[in-house]
Amino acid sequence: MATSDKLMIISIIVNCIAIIVAPIVSVLIAQKLQDWGKKRQDKMDIFMTLMTSRIYGWTPQSVNALNSIDIIFSDEPEVIKQWRNYYKALWVNNPDDKQKQTMIDEQESLLETMAKSLGYKDSITLKTIQKPYMPEGMFNEMQMQNQYKTNQLQAMELLISRLQNSSGENQNGQNENAVRKPNGRKHK
Repeated sequence: MATSDKLMIISIIVNCIAIIVAPIVSVLIAQKLQDWGKKRQDKMDIFMTLMTSRIYGWTPQSVNALNSIDIIFSDEPEVIKQWRNYYKALWVNNPDDKQKQTMIDEQESLLETMAKSLGYKDSITLKTIQKPYMPEGMFNEMQMQNQYKTNQLQAMELLISRLQNSSGENQNGQNENAVRKPNGRKHK
């Protein structure tokens, strides 16, 4: 067999391998890129939820986002570490002002760490995180709604208390009347 024949056979074999392997490799690469894109989108969704809800306090979406951090950011040890710090700060019953500030600081540090892990270390800084936009009218409306809820709760508690007191008085009065004889004397 001549050298040119050997080269031709090698060329045919290489082409066959390329025809078989190329689609498989391209599918694997496409799948990896799609997985990477989905994971990045999940991280962005959590980050966006926490960034946008930081002015409202707790929302169902923000709680869900926090509970997803361990899964979605599992490959980001710095984010997980900061999430643990924030989580630890949240577990305080009746926090004082210093503890409330620690909670805020840890939340802001978590957001900053997430921003860095997502590639926003220069554009989303701690300073940016600490200055959310909230229109004054919206803030006033939220305060009024909270005051309204507080007033409703106090009114309901007062109403329940008075109903319980008047219910007890009626029962006592009914019991005394039920024991008296028709002539007005008490039964022995």
